[in-house]
Amino acid sequence: MFIPRTRIREVPVGASALLTAGPGPHPDAANYAGIMPLPPLVNPVPALSDAEGVRTARHQRLAGLGPDGQRRIAAARVAVIGAGGLGSPVVLALAAAGVGELVVFDDDDVDASNLQRQVMHRRQDVGRPKVDSARRVASDLSETRVRAERVRLTPETAAALLSGVDLVLDGTDSFDSREIVAAACERLGVPLVWGTVQEFAGQVTVFWSAPPEPFAPVRLHDLYPPGSEAPACSAVGVFGPLCLQVGALMASEALKLIAGIGRPLLGRVALLDARAGTQREVPLRAATDAADGIRASADSAPGMTTAAAPAPDEVDDPQDAVVIDVREQFELASGTVPGFIHVPLAALLADPAAAVAAHGLDSRRAVIVCQAGVRARTAALALQAAGADVAVLRGGMDGWLRRREGAA
Repeated sequence: MFIPRTRIREVPVGASALLTAGPGPHPDAANYAGIMPLPPLVNPVPALSDAEGVRTARHQRLAGLGPDGQRRIAAARVAVIGAGGLGSPVVLALAAAGVGELVVFDDDDVDASNLQRQVMHRRQDVGRPKVDSARRVASDLSETRVRAERVRLTPETAAALLSGVDLVLDGTDSFDSREIVAAACERLGVPLVWGTVQEFAGQVTVFWSAPPEPFAPVRLHDLYPPGSEAPACSAVGVFGPLCLQVGALMASEALKLIAGIGRPLLGRVALLDARAGTQREVPLRAATDAADGIRASADSAPGMTTAAAPAPDEVDDPQDAVVIDVREQFELASGTVPGFIHVPLAALLADPAAAVAAHGLDSRRAVIVCQAGVRARTAALALQAAGADVAVLRGGMDGWLRRREGAA
């Protein structure tokens, strides 16, 4: 999704920059310049084994972490939801760090197409449960115990299955699953480290419905409204190395929360752009209603956010409008709307005003098309902010083709 450029200010903080909304500095700007740790989540174990003491020696020499922090890591019980593109590096990093117990949830088997980005699995794992890989790699790395749960969380079971963990990391690939996990974490009051990847873009943040003072609660629906959706990576792809970047950042957030060090991504969203080689952040506050707060979209151009932007209309057929298809070239083979103009999403978001001028969208309506509708809404919000009258084809090409088949 897109925020009009006039609403964005960049505030330098060291070597990075923050995006803030409104004419003045962000109210938490003073905190951005320093470190603001939370209290540690767990009490430390009395002592590490001799082998773990040797293996984690470099951690124990870190200022602020030290032996006490490493013993807290060894005491932690952490749930990892999904053993795929994000769960793989999360499990590897947390097992290597010496987390006491990982509870890994995934009901899926390894597929050959997973191996490009799910680095925990090997070719010989194809056809086997993904949770088996988690158990194997953890035992190869450390004394971390893995409880493999080959189940899918449901609204009825999630809270009970997650009860007793210190925190949760969500690396699932559907918003239905993410909402189930988030609701369970809110009910239990445990922090949720959340990451997502799509194409070349990634996001990481921390949600927590009951954080200690002075932090304010931040929940999934403060970032994404209920019922959000995103195209599957099988449709739009995902850059393999980005999964490692996002997964590593998620694991870092988990270790910081466990040990009570550093400044967590609570109230902030890290935005990664693998194609540009950049990482930025935006502030995130609790939304008071569906049109409040600052939201960042998983399928948006990296670094783009939206604040109280009106949703574009949805239409079933273009009818006397300019049709702009924002899919990639290879996706057009699945079907197109007659008379369409092809403008890939990345090119459109790079300069929405130029797209408005080039296609006369300041004087005639445009209908934006993608495969399922999510990228089209991102493009429509960008064009809308640039002065265009736009709508989105309901359900994208998939929906349009279904409607035509039903009418035939």
